[in-house]
Amino acid sequence: MKSRICIICEGYEEKEYFDRLVELNVFSNAYDFITINAKSINNIFRRYQEKYQSSSYHVVLIFCDTDKISKSNYIELKDKINKFHGNIVNDKIIMFGNPSTMQIFLLHFKYIKLTSQSKHVNARYIAELTNIDNYDAKEKQRKEFFSKIKRNNYTLMKENISKLSIDDNDVSSTNFLEFIKKFENDEANWINDINKDL
Repeated sequence: MKSRICIICEGYEEKEYFDRLVELNVFSNAYDFITINAKSINNIFRRYQEKYQSSSYHVVLIFCDTDKISKSNYIELKDKINKFHGNIVNDKIIMFGNPSTMQIFLLHFKYIKLTSQSKHVNARYIAELTNIDNYDAKEKQRKEFFSKIKRNNYTLMKENISKLSIDDNDVSSTNFLEFIKKFENDEANWINDINKDL
């Protein structure tokens, strides 16, 4: 039986990106991924709590930005998760991109360290690497962007991501590779390890 993994995604980009990776079959067949679009970081905890308490999944994870410059919403999310479980577990269930998950997406094309979450600021990098001009995350642009995510540049992304910090306090950081390793592993013991701490 496959392990059911629910991923609460901050928004359309995170959901569509993760769905694209699943479509490319880069993860182990031992897992069945279900992605949920929370449509805002402010909605993530409620959706997480709902899916966790449903007992419909072997594990529920979160995929989000570290949010705005103040990072207040992201810090609040971590605090809520930890209080909900009565333990410090946020690092075990939250996949983050700092300053945004776009940091992860662009690593499929080139090693780059983003310093801003602003789509306006990052649009020039997106244009340079994907030939999509004036990217502002409209549906048509997202579809074109994620169609450029391929199995061959998935490997490049992993190589590039390994060069970044995994500390969410650092700009240009992400722990996504730590989770990718789990998703590629046929053995699901890591899920049991997470659940022991929850």
